[in-house]
Amino acid sequence: MIMYYSKLLLALCLMQQSAAFVVPTPKSTTTTEPSSTELDMSMRPSAGVRSLRRNGAPMRGGQIARAPMRGPGSSALARPRPRPGPGRGYRDMLTTENIQGGALKTWSFPDPNVDSVQVFMKTEGTPLTANVELWHGPDSTPHKMAVYLEDGDFRPFSAVIATPRFNANSVSIRNTQTLEYPIEAAVEPDYESLEDIVRGIGEEIPKVMQGGAIHTVPFPPSVASVAVLLRTDGRPLNARVELLQGPNNNKQVVEVYTEDGIEHPFFCVIETPGIGNVIRIVNTGTVEFPITATVEPYTVERGGMYRDSRRGAYRDYGRGGYGYR
Repeated sequence: MIMYYSKLLLALCLMQQSAAFVVPTPKSTTTTEPSSTELDMSMRPSAGVRSLRRNGAPMRGGQIARAPMRGPGSSALARPRPRPGPGRGYRDMLTTENIQGGALKTWSFPDPNVDSVQVFMKTEGTPLTANVELWHGPDSTPHKMAVYLEDGDFRPFSAVIATPRFNANSVSIRNTQTLEYPIEAAVEPDYESLEDIVRGIGEEIPKVMQGGAIHTVPFPPSVASVAVLLRTDGRPLNARVELLQGPNNNKQVVEVYTEDGIEHPFFCVIETPGIGNVIRIVNTGTVEFPITATVEPYTVERGGMYRDSRRGAYRDYGRGGYGYR
């Protein structure tokens, strides 16, 4: 009897333990599908994707292909500059390069068909002091110029250097000022010889200057720029060209040396704004080295008058003669 109750009690204990240990059932989670409006807003493509879809963009693996990358010229900063208008002048037509104070910049012209090069220099209104040289082979400098400008923006420097020989030529410009005075320079090749460029200049009466002689030519306010042409009969050329505006007030000074005044004549155009402009030329060579100098108006204001002191007559440049603007 006792054994019977013991087994019954053990069975009841086992049943209570099995009832206390209940395996938890997983909770049911409910997911709500988004509405048609929310689905349309979340899956709405951007403007760029819509544009690609309209243009038939290819599909890659079920995804829309990326838009093409912009090229280097598509940026607003890389757009080409507009062409200068007729009123901006030749200054904006040249591609200038910046030369810091004390720096040297060279331009090489290996093409033998380049018969002359144009040299242009300016500043942002500060003084300009530079040395310009033509290199023709090692240790050969047939043309040298030392240039000074009081205001490189108001009166820039423009000259033409002849390169007649069928060999490679190089032009160097050295800014001899300090670092605070940079310059803008351009050297452009020209396939026209210097003789063709100055064909219409100096056909009247060039001035023969012996060594040490001084030649001055005044100009009225109507003359906007002056052409200066210096030559020799094949001997070296040493001269100084000055633009004066008042007593001993040098606005522009150019010291020139060429080893042959026929192959390498000196030709420049000097801007003469304002009143009281005088061109002074000094033959810095000795008496054995004469030069011929021609100083003529290059551009004249429309309707301007100029008195030719060599012939004692007045000329109207608005109706012919020299170029006018």
